[in-house]
Amino acid sequence: MPKPRRTALWLTVAALATTMLPSAAASTAAATKPVLFVGNNWEGTADVVAPTADLTKLGRINLIPDKDQRLAEIYADPIRLGYFLGIRASVGEGHDQYVDDLYTTPDGNWVVVSRPSFADVVSVNLTTGQVGWRFPVSGYRADHMAVSPDGERVAVSASTSNTVHVLDIRTGQQLGSYQTGDKPHENTFTNGGRYLWTSSIGEVNTALDEPWLDWTKGDRKITIVDTTTFQKVKEIDMRPRLDAFGRKDLSDSVRPVAFTPDESKLYFQVSFFNGLVEYDVATDKITRIKTLPKNPATTEDRTKWVNDSRHHGLSMSPDGQKLCVAGTMDDYATVVDRSTLQEGPLVTVSKPYWATVTGDGTACVVSESGSDRVTSISFATGQKIASIVVGDHPQRVRIGKVPTTWTGPTG
Repeated sequence: MPKPRRTALWLTVAALATTMLPSAAASTAAATKPVLFVGNNWEGTADVVAPTADLTKLGRINLIPDKDQRLAEIYADPIRLGYFLGIRASVGEGHDQYVDDLYTTPDGNWVVVSRPSFADVVSVNLTTGQVGWRFPVSGYRADHMAVSPDGERVAVSASTSNTVHVLDIRTGQQLGSYQTGDKPHENTFTNGGRYLWTSSIGEVNTALDEPWLDWTKGDRKITIVDTTTFQKVKEIDMRPRLDAFGRKDLSDSVRPVAFTPDESKLYFQVSFFNGLVEYDVATDKITRIKTLPKNPATTEDRTKWVNDSRHHGLSMSPDGQKLCVAGTMDDYATVVDRSTLQEGPLVTVSKPYWATVTGDGTACVVSESGSDRVTSISFATGQKIASIVVGDHPQRVRIGKVPTTWTGPTG
């Protein structure tokens, strides 16, 4: 009889533990709150703001606490120093690039950031402000990142080595990597995280910007890999697809992208173009192209446009009905109806560099790199809602999470 009693007791305890699991999970979830992280590229900080259209400021964190150590290493290596100064003189517009992209860990205790000038990805503790782990990317510059739907993996483009590294977001350990076209840029997980799309933008820092010199810009394509094996499953060169649509004049350098919720259509921006392209995934064809208004005050000298961008920043409302477009060199943002591709009001903003969506999905948020602000715009009306001052040269804006009691670093 003792054994049956012990077995019954163990089963009772196991059953109680099982019934308690949802409460524990709910407790963990309740311990964090959603926020928006604004990466201030030239300053090396991130402003943390409310994930709602009012953009209430919540705090700021230093993302280069190890700056002196990194600079000492760079100045001791002539090759690294050459690339560091080259980034400053070209893509950095005379500034060092300290923050490109950023995501938080699932528990909301760490923010993971790619730092172009330091050619690395680091995890910074949101309470102490200290670096937890550091991953030096291959080559000499880190660029855009993407986080998997489950929040456990982060992909980062190493632009000078034509490589994407996929890391465990908690530990910084590399899970895999793969080769891309020239200068990998935007990364997007699809199919629940099974696939990863990487677009290569080519050489955007040369002055060979006339259309007939487009061939000098390098090997530009979308590379799609299986994230269980990191093997390529497909490559998409938009050049023949644009030609087939009758737009041989457009660059095939794919910049920011946005998928529909069912991932059947991909919208993207290309170098030098004031507009967006619609691509049907199943038929592998471009189906529509929308040209957006030009700002008469914008120079037509393409060499004056930052990193070959005319428009750079694209997001979609959660219901898939609206697109938010950052008209970078034209100094406006606008909401586009996806069914008609008709733009809404042109909201005046200063060199908007990115577009994302608020936590409740009611508004888009654009970073104004020209005026050091972030601005929210209603998806419903296309009108500006709020605008706040942030740090020097905001670029990427991402949804993340922090502990509910978080008020900023204490260390």
